[in-house]
Amino acid sequence: MIACSRFSHPLALMRLVAAISALLLVTGCNARRDGDALDLSVYQYRDTRDLVRFAYDAARVLERGGLDSLAAFRAHRNRYRTSEFYLYIYDMHGKNLFHAGMPRLEGRNLSGLSDINGKRVLRLIVQALDDPDNPHGWVHYSWWEPGKFYPVTKSSCHFRVKTPEGEVLFAGAGIDYPHEEKEFVRIAVDGAVALIGKKGAAALAEIADPTSGFNFRDVRVFAFYPDGELLISPVLDDRAVPLRLLECRDEVGNPIFAGAVKRLETQDRVWSVFMARSRYQRQLVKKCLYLRKTRLDGKVICVGAVTDLPQPP
Repeated sequence: MIACSRFSHPLALMRLVAAISALLLVTGCNARRDGDALDLSVYQYRDTRDLVRFAYDAARVLERGGLDSLAAFRAHRNRYRTSEFYLYIYDMHGKNLFHAGMPRLEGRNLSGLSDINGKRVLRLIVQALDDPDNPHGWVHYSWWEPGKFYPVTKSSCHFRVKTPEGEVLFAGAGIDYPHEEKEFVRIAVDGAVALIGKKGAAALAEIADPTSGFNFRDVRVFAFYPDGELLISPVLDDRAVPLRLLECRDEVGNPIFAGAVKRLETQDRVWSVFMARSRYQRQLVKKCLYLRKTRLDGKVICVGAVTDLPQPP
């Protein structure tokens, strides 16, 4: 049982709900622990910042109220589901304890669940929570909108919580059709560099795996030697027509990768903006390349990814 047996009495449950509601009214959307800081400066979009605050503040309520607060979350389920996102809480074994969007999932172990692209979502979340390069536990996958029959792209953030009872849980929330933040690419590339530092050449297959956290939507982490020899291709299969990366130019003639590699001679990481043709609007749009320099088996390699350039609000 998650909740203590004394709360099976209706009056006791009402008192618990009232107490947690009072806490929510006092803390509101700005709940913070003493000395706690939530840095949202890396995000360009308000929707992203609002989502992180939402999940963070719910995690703080769970941290204070412990397992007993789950009853209050259920009693105020609508408060934790908006038109944009909803809250969910799991234990570290994959058991759902609370789900504001899909209550029927509560009590089920979803550790083996995969999305339509084969991504093991709960496993990716646990990996994200353990990643120091991913402070807000971001994971990208496909999921079902409540009441709809088809999966949509989703990005979710997560916070690990240790309750007063000593249980370790995580609280998370996601947004459908998310904006592409530069931070998402930064997390993926920095995580790939860390994995290469830890595992060496054995990391390359994991990074290239399309079901890993290093590949999502149109983002794909790739790696190459400074002379252009590919270790992980930025396209799925270039065996028929090998990709000559350093010869690639954008839509206005700029040598995207060659220029970035040149800058890496004096820096360990660079951001570059270039022009590409939008496959949706058939017009030129700005993209950005994030490229880092690291070493593999004693040789310098470049690790990077490309994403949309965030648009001003």
